[in-house]
Amino acid sequence: MKEYQFIETRRADWDAWDRWLAGGLRGKGERSDASGAEPGPAAITVESLPRQFRGLCRDLSLARDRRYSEPLLDALRDRVLAVHQRIYGARRAGGGRWLRFVLHDLPVLVRSEARLVWASAALFFLPLFLALAVLQFYPDGVYFLLSPETVGSVEEMYAPTAERLGRPRDASDDVMMLGFYIANNVRIDFQCFAGGIAFGLGSVFFLIYNGLVIGAVAGHLTQVGYIETFWGFVAGHSAPELIGAVLSGAAGLKIGLALIAPGRLRRADAVKRAAQRAVHLLYAAAGLTFCAAFVEAFWSPIRTLPVELKYGVGMAFWLSLLAYFSLVGRSRRAA
Repeated sequence: MKEYQFIETRRADWDAWDRWLAGGLRGKGERSDASGAEPGPAAITVESLPRQFRGLCRDLSLARDRRYSEPLLDALRDRVLAVHQRIYGARRAGGGRWLRFVLHDLPVLVRSEARLVWASAALFFLPLFLALAVLQFYPDGVYFLLSPETVGSVEEMYAPTAERLGRPRDASDDVMMLGFYIANNVRIDFQCFAGGIAFGLGSVFFLIYNGLVIGAVAGHLTQVGYIETFWGFVAGHSAPELIGAVLSGAAGLKIGLALIAPGRLRRADAVKRAAQRAVHLLYAAAGLTFCAAFVEAFWSPIRTLPVELKYGVGMAFWLSLLAYFSLVGRSRRAA
């Protein structure tokens, strides 16, 4: 059966599921809408729910086996997941939904968007490491990316004589720095995400740009010898902050890809569908950003802690987050 024939044959049932998800479960004999019309043959009722849900799952299985288009597979997959959540998660409290999101849905979502996440990571980390490496051999190259005033400011903040690392002169306490770090990290994440509306080009630009700027700061401070002060400072919060930026970029690329290649959907519908998944990636980025800001404000600046301890905590954060996104939710998904 060709794809368009399959869609026409099953469209009524899929529309019924969409109405059910937008409204609610109909009991036997209940009217389907305000006009007083009885439920049609494809309406979802208490009695038909198990049978029709099996049919929806069968549709997804057939579409996979027949290698139908990716937009159709995405639509069926999203519909099955939404129905499953509605059926089995309907009695969960709000906190339960968030717990499920954190312990299952989010890492599964990140793995399902692995290509975009890896693309975002490459656009961000490759310029970062390139700038860091080049500045070890060509120190004056930092002025192609940063102004002399900015270079002087970062040298002052991470100098071995600095009383509180990472704090500019006009910041009086850690709480003020918390607000500064949150604002700065949110700005970067928003740039990487919102740039997706320009057919993904904005996300690509801001990922590369921020990677180059961070690499320039890291490369310059390493080259001038501020290794323990700078790397000890950034070690603790680097994992949530940088992974948050990558996920924001992946969310922006998701929007851009829907604009460039909407498939058989209208461009507006493709963007709407992509945004449903992109926003969840942005939730993850926001959570990581706030965690990074707290660590950066209250842990990273402390001079009395051994730098080896800071490196150890930073490595633990990296390993924990990579394990979380790689492994959490696999057993439940398989089940």
